[in-house]
Amino acid sequence: MKRTPITLADGRELIYFDSNDDAVRETVDRRELPPPPPASQLRYDPLTDEWVAVAAHRQTRTFLPPANECPLDPSTDEFLTEIPGDYEVVVFENRFPSFSARTVDEAGASVTDLVPIKPGFGRCEVVCFTSDHSTAFTALPPSRVRLVVDAWADRTAELSATPGIEQVFCFENRGVEIGVTLHHPHGQIYAYPFLPPRTVAMQAAARRHFDATGRNLYADVLAAEIKAGERVVASNEFWTAYVPAAARWPFEVHLAPHRQVADIPALSPAERDAFAVIYLEILKRFDGLFDGPMPYISAWHQAPVNAGRELGYLHLQLFSIRRAPGKLKYLAGSESAMGVFINDVTPEQAATMLRDVSL
Repeated sequence: MKRTPITLADGRELIYFDSNDDAVRETVDRRELPPPPPASQLRYDPLTDEWVAVAAHRQTRTFLPPANECPLDPSTDEFLTEIPGDYEVVVFENRFPSFSARTVDEAGASVTDLVPIKPGFGRCEVVCFTSDHSTAFTALPPSRVRLVVDAWADRTAELSATPGIEQVFCFENRGVEIGVTLHHPHGQIYAYPFLPPRTVAMQAAARRHFDATGRNLYADVLAAEIKAGERVVASNEFWTAYVPAAARWPFEVHLAPHRQVADIPALSPAERDAFAVIYLEILKRFDGLFDGPMPYISAWHQAPVNAGRELGYLHLQLFSIRRAPGKLKYLAGSESAMGVFINDVTPEQAATMLRDVSL
């Protein structure tokens, strides 16, 4: 893999990732851009012991532009974009970040005595999987998926080494139903300055299990699912894809390596190759459920950067809010207000439907 970093016109970083070492990429951004916005503001919620990011500058971000004005396409003489030239995979700092290193000193600031404020330090990056605007991740060849995995690994390693970063989150949102603002196949990477609530809850459960048994919780859950078999959707030598027994979403799959690793950089070359094949299969099964592109969120759960890494177990969570043709699972009163999910599809039924899709 060849890695070519450049600096965009406003000082943000962009990195080309190429499968061939002889690839030559455009390194000059011909645009004139204003300076990037400052970091968001973090406000502490004392009622939930959580941090909330307030990023008002994101109101002006690009929203569903026409195909000939997509900022993720390679630049042309007629239209200059975020990417100066053609590419295989490219990663760059988000122009409208929720977190960034461009912080404003707010030491000692607060909204009230119970709501302190601190800068939204961190980093948000965009990952473009292909220069082809009209395709989707599902249509990529395994070799391109492998290059994406290598890019995720590169960024996870570098961001994890940044002082002040507590977790690195790689994800993809697909479909207007999910809320995407750009149709070009892409994902994002967030480097958080704190542990997100989901990770805090998972770490607490993993710690209780380890203290009681001396074993890793996710490893035990995976072993139990493989033994039961009824919710397993696909598997190969290195990975198993299954519907969790307590799935929150109508169609939700966990894709986990058979070997406990903390994060994407820890995956071996063989594990990365095997992931590309099985992940594409699962995505195609999602699309085949209702004979059309399935809106989804694909979320990598990596171990925290610092404390509790031994409790983590890398896995990818893929889920959709579509519960039937033409019907979406809305996060209404119980889910949004109380955090109590009510699933309309049994995990066993979902697993059967996914296995029955003809590929």
